[in-house]
Amino acid sequence: MSLPGERLQKALAAAGLGSRREIEGWIEAGRITVNGRPATLGQRVLPDDLVSVDGRALRRQAPAASALPRVIVYNKPEGEICSRKDPEGRPSVFEQLPRLRDGRWVLVGRLDLNTAGLLLATDHGELANRLMHPGFGIEREYLVRVSGEIDDAMLARLRKGILLDDGMAAFDAVMERGGSGRNRWFAVVLREGRNREVRRLWEAEGCVVSRLKRVRFGPVALGSRDRRGGWRELDEVAVRQLFALVELPMPLPPEAGKKAPESPRRRSNSSREGRVRRGSPR
Repeated sequence: MSLPGERLQKALAAAGLGSRREIEGWIEAGRITVNGRPATLGQRVLPDDLVSVDGRALRRQAPAASALPRVIVYNKPEGEICSRKDPEGRPSVFEQLPRLRDGRWVLVGRLDLNTAGLLLATDHGELANRLMHPGFGIEREYLVRVSGEIDDAMLARLRKGILLDDGMAAFDAVMERGGSGRNRWFAVVLREGRNREVRRLWEAEGCVVSRLKRVRFGPVALGSRDRRGGWRELDEVAVRQLFALVELPMPLPPEAGKKAPESPRRRSNSSREGRVRRGSPR
């Protein structure tokens, strides 16, 4: 027998308020209440429950059934944070994203202050949650400039696995991309999003990362027209590809499969054109 309602973190993520992991952190920090009482992890909510974050009541209406999820690609410059607010007043990526009429943008993973490149943002919380989930093993590709004495044995260790303070980690691929001497460029690929993982792997081998840029997330890559600090919206085909990648059904497009009836005005214009062609010249 299924329990009534929906898990709180799932309901708020689906409404575009953040990822499930982010919302779970809000619950643990006591920032969320349900009907005036502190929320708990795993709590289920009904449509008429009053949910508040930081004392502000949330509108939890479901998005229109015909509304298609949106996904945008943002080319993050160095020096921007991936949080909405910052006590130090540093610029946020959210200041550069287009405004949503309903819901909020949820970032698919984050990049630290000194890392640039591709960020995905969506208004569909469950899509963001699945894209970030390690169980799906979606590839992330980075360009990295490294300073240090690098040899084939080191690259082999980086591919095989190195013990970090939060467990074993490894690159799925390491490919040389130019440079000489102690400063060389590499493209690296991994399938998880642990904090500063690319930097920590190189640092564990005594190297210094001087530049880091994410250039691909799954099937979505930065292009030559993606200017720094700019964004573009993925088309429906690309969005469907992301939904399929994480085995998530995508809402149907507006009026899917319905053929719009021909308006009387259009029929009238067609018949008038026929009479002109058949008649004598004016």
